[in-house]
Amino acid sequence: MNKQRVAQILAVLILAAVLGGTLAKKNGWTLRTTRAAMQPAEATPEDAIYGMLDSARKGDVQKYLAAYSGAMQASLRQSIADSSDSAFRQYLQDTNAALKGVAVMAPEINDREAKARVEYVYQDRNEAQNMYLEKTAAGWKITRVEAAQRVKTLVPYGTPVK
Repeated sequence: MNKQRVAQILAVLILAAVLGGTLAKKNGWTLRTTRAAMQPAEATPEDAIYGMLDSARKGDVQKYLAAYSGAMQASLRQSIADSSDSAFRQYLQDTNAALKGVAVMAPEINDREAKARVEYVYQDRNEAQNMYLEKTAAGWKITRVEAAQRVKTLVPYGTPVK
C-alpha cells in the first residue's frame, strides 16, 4: 500500500469516528457502565405530582389513586364508591381538559416530607395550590392538598405578543 492510500483510509476512519461521536453525543449515548449510571434515578416529589396529573388526564383511576396515600386516598376512594369508576374517570378527564399547562415549583424537602407549590394555567386564569407529600416505601405520595387560589396574571394565556 502506498502512502496516499494509507492517508485516505486514515481520513475516512477519522471522519467516521467524528461522525459516530457526534451522533452518540446528540442521542445522549455514553460508555459509562458504573453502578451509579446503571441504577435508575430516585423518584422525586415532582415526579409524583406529574404522574398524578398524567393519570388524571388519561382517566386512569387506579394510577391516580396510587399517587395518594393516607386520608387523602381514603377520601378519593369514598368519592368513587359514592358515584362510579366511570363517572370518576370522566370527572378527571373533564377537569383536566381545560388545563393548558402546569408548573411545579422546586419543593421544600426534609427527611420524609415535601411541600410543593403547583400552578395550573388555564385559558382565562391561573390557579396555585400547595401539595404535601410523604416519602413511602413505594415512593413519594400526595397526602394533603390545600385549596387552589386564583393567581393574578399580567398577560393571560394565549395573548398575542406585539
